[in-house]
Amino acid sequence: MTVNPTPHVPSPPPTSSAAAGGPRSTRLAATLITLSTVLVGLMAGLFFAFDVSVMPGLAAGDEQTYVTAMRAFNKAIDGNPLFGSVFLLALVAAAASAVVEFRGGRRTTALWVGAAAVAYLVVLVITFAVNIPLNNELADAGAVEQMTDFAVVERFKSTWVTTNILRTLLCTVALTALARATLLHGRATR
Repeated sequence: MTVNPTPHVPSPPPTSSAAAGGPRSTRLAATLITLSTVLVGLMAGLFFAFDVSVMPGLAAGDEQTYVTAMRAFNKAIDGNPLFGSVFLLALVAAAASAVVEFRGGRRTTALWVGAAAVAYLVVLVITFAVNIPLNNELADAGAVEQMTDFAVVERFKSTWVTTNILRTLLCTVALTALARATLLHGRATR
């Protein structure tokens, strides 16, 4: 007597991406995408406000006012734990979301969130490599009342303003990618 083994029939793939990661993974991914979107949006808004109002307004005044105001802005931002948290957690939330989306089988969504994380990472690199050193140079330029050589201010203005515009654009790219990821996540988990 010959025994015919039952042929192995592979399990069908999950009918939706939500099934691949499970409801817990889906909720976590949605929370992380939302958090990242809000945090990146806050940073984009801050950079944009500097681009369109703060820096042009300061440029219209005298050099001493410019230095005094920028020092005050930088001190307020540097010493603010809420700003620091938003600034860094935007990247952490995006990267974590990309991982959760990828593991949940939502590869396209993961790519969009990953693109947002990369764009925002470039913002951090620019900030630490260019803007913060310029802020420090301006802070170390001596008492504003005794400044006679404002070359440091001119270097600051030309470079800082340009890199801030770049940070605004990169945050906008990241925000757009996160908006797309949110849409894709919603479609994949219906």
